[in-house]
Amino acid sequence: MLDSYKNEVLVCSQNAERSGLCKHRSGNFSVRVPDSDLICITASGFDRMRMTERDIVVMDLAGRVVEALTNLKPTSEALMHIAIYKDRQDVHAIAHTHSTTATAFSVLNKPIPAIIYELSLLNCKDGNTIPVAKYGRPGTKELADNVIEALKDSDVALMQQHGTIAVHQDSLHEAVLRCEYMEELARMYLTTLTVLGPGREPPVVPQSELQKWEYPKEIILPSK
Repeated sequence: MLDSYKNEVLVCSQNAERSGLCKHRSGNFSVRVPDSDLICITASGFDRMRMTERDIVVMDLAGRVVEALTNLKPTSEALMHIAIYKDRQDVHAIAHTHSTTATAFSVLNKPIPAIIYELSLLNCKDGNTIPVAKYGRPGTKELADNVIEALKDSDVALMQQHGTIAVHQDSLHEAVLRCEYMEELARMYLTTLTVLGPGREPPVVPQSELQKWEYPKEIILPSK
């Protein structure tokens, strides 16, 4: 029953490595098994490109490891994953990455605004910026609490002096894709700030405009 969820974690975490979202064993990924309190999660300090499905750890929301076929420990940031799943019952998948440009903005404690329309894809419910979760030491309850607070109004966040976090209701692939969007937006934002010069900010797409998007009615789709 768990093999498909382990495979989802394996494939998506390796894709994140290949795309440069996280390197040198940084970052972690998990999925929640539907209708259960089980999660499949990456192991602590293990090379993702050498990882197999057998290396994915299964634990419950009480923090107990229930399966570790290769005797690996779950990521040291498992408390953060568990806390998110407990607080956000709608969430199926979590991706935490250390992409370079987005992490640089997290170091500055600087939210990324909606300089282009694509921020609307990240479900930032509180407005038109990617929020920053306050700093907490990795692996601690403080970090988990701060991330939960940021994710109450968003499906993505920067983690101050740490990296990025994204959740999704259905798919780890989509959670990783949200991390890729964050990094892309961060690069665009950095470029515009560089062009504008010190003390100036680029124009931002208003929240009211972000909420207006809908699929074009003029396109006629085949009937089902």
